[in-house]
Amino acid sequence: MVMTNGYEQNENEKVLDILNLNQLEADAKKIIPTGGFGYIVSGSEDEWTLQANRKAFQHRQIVPKALSNIEDPQTDTTVFGLDLKTPIMMAPAAAQGLAHAKGEVDTAKGVAKAGGLMAQSTYSSTSIADTAAGGEGAPQFFQLYMSKDWDFNRSLLDEAKKAGVKAIILTVDATVGGYREADIINHFQFPIPMANLIKFSEGDGEGKGISEIYASAAQKIGPDDVKRIIDYTDLPVIVKGIESPEDALYAIGAGAAGIYVSNHGGRQLNGGPASFDVLESVTKAVNHQVPVIFDSGVRRGSDVFKAIALGADLVGIGRPAIYGLALGGADGVFSVFEHLNNELKIVMQLAGTKTIDDIKHAELLHIQY
Repeated sequence: MVMTNGYEQNENEKVLDILNLNQLEADAKKIIPTGGFGYIVSGSEDEWTLQANRKAFQHRQIVPKALSNIEDPQTDTTVFGLDLKTPIMMAPAAAQGLAHAKGEVDTAKGVAKAGGLMAQSTYSSTSIADTAAGGEGAPQFFQLYMSKDWDFNRSLLDEAKKAGVKAIILTVDATVGGYREADIINHFQFPIPMANLIKFSEGDGEGKGISEIYASAAQKIGPDDVKRIIDYTDLPVIVKGIESPEDALYAIGAGAAGIYVSNHGGRQLNGGPASFDVLESVTKAVNHQVPVIFDSGVRRGSDVFKAIALGADLVGIGRPAIYGLALGGADGVFSVFEHLNNELKIVMQLAGTKTIDDIKHAELLHIQY
């Protein structure tokens, strides 16, 4: 352990023996300090939407296909022109230094080893450049929480381009922070600086709660902001936090190169639908115009399969990877991706699908039990 401003940071570096990803939460709770764990694990208000994110996967069933002459399923895929070994990606998640001393640098290493795509957050514990370096050339996206201060936005985008990121993810569902009671109960304030905030009026995040940090974020975001970022960066811009067909079409009309279906892991609007339950309506509206990313509640290979079958091109995980980070550093993150990918391969075999493209044509039932 190392101590930063009175906060214990784990330094574990080891491969994990994983039974399932749900098990990791209880294991991580034992080593992440209470305030940090509460920030990572919790949702907003009474966490109805957080819980619905898991339950929603029960609303669809995979049709087994036994006479398909399938063996050795392949999980490699190409999305946004990037060749990946897995359709599972690391969703942007803030302050991973709460889980491990090396934070996003180790996450990037683990994701790169798994052949996946890493998305780093504006509110990362490590800088854009250091996180990118951790991936050792593997593809990364940079997620922007747009600030009221355009100079601050421009500086982050400049650094992201310099670091070689392949796309910008613009998060649009966090103009204010969700009401997260765990942070209030724990009197949680970030004990570790957020490296990307240091240069501007936002300070560095240390000693602030998430609501105070969001107070510097833009409270008004519209299609013109999507266009502005595209024009400034000349990079693909993916709009994250989409849960309605209308918003998806607005984003595409503004030039978005991708749609990211997510409810922020149940951390923002409580009482909204599970992301999985709106995925199909969004992908039908998008109609293959641009790739679709999905996250929120993914814990099983069957979850990944179902999301792809409903039109997702990439499927993000957040909390499970952070728990893997806490327990084993870069190797722990790799272990999480490897386990989930192996579960996916089993499901692919039993569903008669050889490739990721085959999954997109797989049959799901909608039976109410």
